[in-house]
Amino acid sequence: MFIEEGWAGIIRNSRSEKTVEICIKCHHGNFIASAPSGKSKGKNEVADYNPRGILWSTKLANNFLVKLRNKNLIIKNIDDLKIIEKKIKEFERDFGILGGNVVYAIESALLKSAAKENRKELWRFIYDSMNYKKFKIPMPVGNCIGGGLHSRGVDGKMPDFQEFELIPDENTFSHAVTKNIHAYLYAKKLLKRKHKSLFAKRNDENAWETKLTNEETLSVLREVADKYGLRIGLDIAASGFCDTRGYYQYKNKSLIRDRLEQIDYVRILAERYSLFYIEDPLKEEDFSGFAELSSKIKNKKTLIVGDDLTTTNIHRLERAFRAKAINAIIVKPNQIGSFIEVKKVIEFCNKNDMAIIFSHRSGETMDSALADFAVGFQADFIKTGMWGPERMIKLRRVMEIEKDMI
Repeated sequence: MFIEEGWAGIIRNSRSEKTVEICIKCHHGNFIASAPSGKSKGKNEVADYNPRGILWSTKLANNFLVKLRNKNLIIKNIDDLKIIEKKIKEFERDFGILGGNVVYAIESALLKSAAKENRKELWRFIYDSMNYKKFKIPMPVGNCIGGGLHSRGVDGKMPDFQEFELIPDENTFSHAVTKNIHAYLYAKKLLKRKHKSLFAKRNDENAWETKLTNEETLSVLREVADKYGLRIGLDIAASGFCDTRGYYQYKNKSLIRDRLEQIDYVRILAERYSLFYIEDPLKEEDFSGFAELSSKIKNKKTLIVGDDLTTTNIHRLERAFRAKAINAIIVKPNQIGSFIEVKKVIEFCNKNDMAIIFSHRSGETMDSALADFAVGFQADFIKTGMWGPERMIKLRRVMEIEKDMI
């Protein structure tokens, strides 16, 4: 791969906030990648940008990309990115960190270039790098109704939980997406019956906003799920409302739960609403709490998912596995800022039969690469939201891949 030049710039994400975009120009084309931005972030994620901010990170990125000009890189698989990561670490020792978003965008653009040079689709390039023998398409996890940090609420109120999700189990991804969209629109009708002030308000991820309590929202979701034959999931994002003393401060119903009460509350919800998927039910450092909840869930097929707990970090994943805290993990490549590290996480999950969910972030871009990553790494699920251009472009990309494989 002969790199003629590269440059970094700033674009706006779906929240109209600044994020970084990288372009790599090679003899076989221009390859552009952009980084999503999270609002609800685990404290163990790598820093998005240099401490001096995105403008400084972009300046550093342009200086780094100058050093790649007229260089010939051999990238035949994901492991070959070690060459780039070594160069980045050497650069950062002298000039300061680029940040996880910048490194993610650089590596993503290089992977797109390598795939094209090797005459492969991006997903196929990753799939072949992993030496997979079987092929599957992930199922979508659709954020239908929102609360928590991603929402402004209705009449000043919102559910405390961040995402109320619908998860199909279909033979094809296209059928799954179609079913989720019908369910999404039906949920709007049910919510408007509850409070006419809804006016089709959507949150950061284009999920419906509501002022209902967690339980009331789950009842709506249960009705939707029953009508369309869908499974129910929650992203509780408990760190977002857990105080420094370890108490869970519920604002919608103005009550406080301690650690044991939180575990029991989530267990009851899991049984009452037949939850299939429970993400971050406790604060991000409570490995033993996750383990206790996991042991109390009667349905062992229920996914207990780590996101803030694990932050796409192999060491935290190994700790969670040893503690029997989770059986599924969220993968967000810019959480760790390294596809080499992402590969380690995926390989560990495959070896230990843990479910993998590739996830978007609340501040998204029109880059569809997440779909290729989810398929290429053979994830079980892809979480992209259910509506909006930045979400739909990823869903459509998975459908394109599926169509080519049928």
